[in-house]
Amino acid sequence: VQLQASGGGLVQTGASLRLPCAASGRTASNNGMGWFRQAPGKEREFVATIDWSGSNTQYGDSVKGRFTISRDKAGNAVYLQMNSLKPEDTAVYYCAVALKAGPATKSRNYKSWGQGTQVTVSS
Repeated sequence: VQLQASGGGLVQTGASLRLPCAASGRTASNNGMGWFRQAPGKEREFVATIDWSGSNTQYGDSVKGRFTISRDKAGNAVYLQMNSLKPEDTAVYYCAVALKAGPATKSRNYKSWGQGTQVTVSS
């Protein structure tokens, strides 16, 4: 499965962004999906994950209450709604398809990754 993330950009503190990620090729409808991010000089960080049905989500501590992950009914797109953005949210955001149906917080449990979309939050 191929993933294409988009929607990144330069915004000010407190703004909102919505990142879509479209899956093509083989279906991802039976797999969990997730978002990770990586800032310059830092390790890749778990952001959010959702199970195959869309009913079970988990979030990284730094984004809880501000970010929301969702997926479409066909299961081939995942979205990350980001509200109340902070400068520390600046990173390249990656979407990914999990190995299994459930949510997954570790990057080793993902099999396909998108190319990433840059989010920059100015203070």
